[in-house]
Order: sequence, then C-alpha cells, then structure tokens
Amino acid sequence: MGKGGRKSKELVVAGGARPIVRKARRREWTRAREKQFLSALSETCNVTVAAEAAGISLTAAYVRRKKVAAFRAGWAEAIATAYQRLELVMLDRALNGTEKIVVRKDGSEERMREYPNQIAMHLLKMHRDSAIEAIEEPAEVEIEEVRERLFKKLQRLRNRD
Repeated sequence: MGKGGRKSKELVVAGGARPIVRKARRREWTRAREKQFLSALSETCNVTVAAEAAGISLTAAYVRRKKVAAFRAGWAEAIATAYQRLELVMLDRALNGTEKIVVRKDGSEERMREYPNQIAMHLLKMHRDSAIEAIEEPAEVEIEEVRERLFKKLQRLRNRD
C-alpha cells in the first residue's frame, strides 16, 4: 500500500536502447507476481493453479522458466518444497493412520484407524539407502579411494595452471 492507503503501482524496467521505468501491464511479470507464483507452486505443486494465483498465463510461466535462470531455480525449489510437504503428510499417515468410519448393515458406525502399509513400504524403499548410510561407518577402503581421487583431481588442477 502506498500513501493514504492507496495501492501502490508496480513498476518494471523496460529494456531497449534507453531503459525506462514504467507501470507494469496487467499480465506482465513483476516481482510480486513471481513471488505469488512461486509461493502457490510450493503450496500446491500445480503450475496451472500457481499461474492463476499470479494472474499470468500458463504459457507465460513456461516461457519465463525457459528464459530466466533465477526463476527456473525458484521453480525447482518450489517443486522440491511441495514434494517435501507431500512426503511429510504421507509419512504422518503411515505412522499415525487415518480415521475410517465403518457403517454396518444395521446402521451402526464404528470408528477405526487405517494404516496404509503401501505408503509406508514405498517410503521405506525410497529412503532405505540413505538410512543405511547414516548408521554405517565408512569403510577404510572407501576413504582411501576418495583420498586418492581428490589427490588426482588436485594434480590435474595444478597442471592446468
């Protein structure tokens, strides 16, 4: 908001021989629109919804991702955030279950917890290697191999100079 409670106008720099600052067009990218888009994308993992939230077209979003590296990086980070959030929800369901209401033929209801084993198994498979690595000590042979590779790389770098 600007002075007196009025909404401030977004400005953009227009390129050309002599760059100028001008008012942003209705469907043009601005910092605020980019922030809205990336925020919605990180919450929903849905590009169409994110474009609608930012007030830009789906095509404009994909064109900007192709042309602007910083936006492309923000997009990737937003998707990663959305997937992390999804994984946490799935993990919560696997550990704590979800409430299920079973209606019997006589009309009575019973509440029970359902634990989706398929989700739990998938999460276990996804993270099995990283969990094993976290508890295992690196083998002496592996450390020597890494050390040797680093020395060789350093030697190549010295030879370049």
